[in-house]
Amino acid sequence: MSKPIVAIIGKPNVGKSTFFNYLVGSRISIVQDTPGVTRDRIYADTNWRGRDFTLVDTAGIEPDSEDIILSQMREQANLAISMADVIIFLTDIRQGITAADQEIAVMLKKSGKPIVLVCNKADNFEKDREEIYEFYNLGLGDPYPISASNALGIGDVLDKIYESFPEKNENEDEEDIIKVAVIGKPNVGKSSLINKILGQNRIIVSSIAGTTRDAIDSRFENEKGKYILIDTAGIRKKSKVKESIEKFSIMRTLLAIERADVCLMMIDALEGVTDQDAKIAGEAHEAGKGIIIVVNKWDEYEKETGTLEKYKKEIYNRLSYLSYAPIIFISAKTGQRVHKLFDMINHVNEQNSMRVTTSVLNQVINEAIAVVQPPTDKGKRLKIFYGTQASTRPPTFVIFVNNRELFHFSYERYLINQFRKEFGLEGTPVRIIVREKKEKYV
Repeated sequence: MSKPIVAIIGKPNVGKSTFFNYLVGSRISIVQDTPGVTRDRIYADTNWRGRDFTLVDTAGIEPDSEDIILSQMREQANLAISMADVIIFLTDIRQGITAADQEIAVMLKKSGKPIVLVCNKADNFEKDREEIYEFYNLGLGDPYPISASNALGIGDVLDKIYESFPEKNENEDEEDIIKVAVIGKPNVGKSSLINKILGQNRIIVSSIAGTTRDAIDSRFENEKGKYILIDTAGIRKKSKVKESIEKFSIMRTLLAIERADVCLMMIDALEGVTDQDAKIAGEAHEAGKGIIIVVNKWDEYEKETGTLEKYKKEIYNRLSYLSYAPIIFISAKTGQRVHKLFDMINHVNEQNSMRVTTSVLNQVINEAIAVVQPPTDKGKRLKIFYGTQASTRPPTFVIFVNNRELFHFSYERYLINQFRKEFGLEGTPVRIIVREKKEKYV
């Protein structure tokens, strides 16, 4: 059994994202005083009274809306309700009970799940408490007045949630899960790929570029292992980033890259590698993440003999710094080769977390030095004394030398190539830190 899931449900603009961010201790959801800003479900793990649980922030429910995006938001909220162990029904104490609140209350009652009725925006706590009695008319038990922005009354809500949790299972603790961020420019098929993998409409998918504004987590398990799939908003060119909300989304994408173990860098086969692709891939490379280049819409690309190898060569020419990253050609629409992704993800994750013993590392360094002598400058030759691995994710090696200035970039690249030749290290950046022997290495 996984951790209990708690879904925050309510109509738009009642403060769900503010409440969510307070509970998880960080600004994960985009917060702005605009109805409908949070479009998809957002997941985060948090803890209360020693019990870990997963909190889900949802898009606001508009019961009667015919708008395409708003109707899909309603479907996403319904899916969150079906997954949840406990539901927080968040309302606005200042507005009182609205027709939308009444419809949502009926829907929640039908779910049969434990429901905690919360009345937000009780900023003047003593005064606003008097307005609470109206909410008993919803028939959902005792309402809890809170102020999410001022952190008032939240402890009582958490206690009620805790009391509503199913009995704890001893296998509830987090297991070894690979976090996979799906990154790329807007409308390249990131959400479609995750939906194909999950077999359900987990992420809102539409032809409107930029539909996914937040980074969305989906837990997934198959015979290959356990994963968290992170769908991200596409990063547009700065000239096209006009909405402040979209600027938040760019930050969220970069944070998703930071959280990930492996990044799937998606490229549109019909467009090829663009400058924007290079920028996004560069962010993952600089962050030291495992990277797989995923060429989507391959089923729509016109092919002839040698097309695949030629296309690979063009990618590596444009993304020369990602020459270590494997490439896979897929169709998120038809599912072509999608099943092969997980073997690649597992392999790249292992490579990114590889640890090499000091003795083996120094044997490879000595063999490399014997083949290609270290460079000289003005009669001074670089001496490499020894190396050790400092960390993983990405594999980072410290090389001790007599003079750091003599350690040219070209020789660093040569050593990295030798490390890749001996250890593999496919799909992961490799870092080298140079220290002079007289320096103290901690």
